Amino acid sequence: MNKYELAVVLSAKLEEDERAAAIEKIQGYITRFGGTVTNIDEWGKKKLAYEIQKMKEAYYYFIQFDGNPNTPNELESHVRIMEQVIRYLCVKQEA
Repeated sequence: MNKYELAVVLSAKLEEDERAAAIEKIQGYITRFGGTVTNIDEWGKKKLAYEIQKMKEAYYYFIQFDGNPNTPNELESHVRIMEQVIRYLCVKQEA
């Protein structure tokens, strides 16, 4: 099992329950594709470095998880099409 971190930027227009549902859905994808979530770090609403979809702020989440080498590819293919997600990045953490 490798260690990964997924950075997710969610739309600032979402209510708290919608954000929680989106993060829950992402956790479901991780477990479905053979991973286990180890930590979720919520940074809250932050200013974006540049405007995205006419938004200047967004909600930041960092999700650490363990998974096999195929897990990030499967996860990204599903996160990519989520409407709530405006940006994401999945990286392998150093051992």
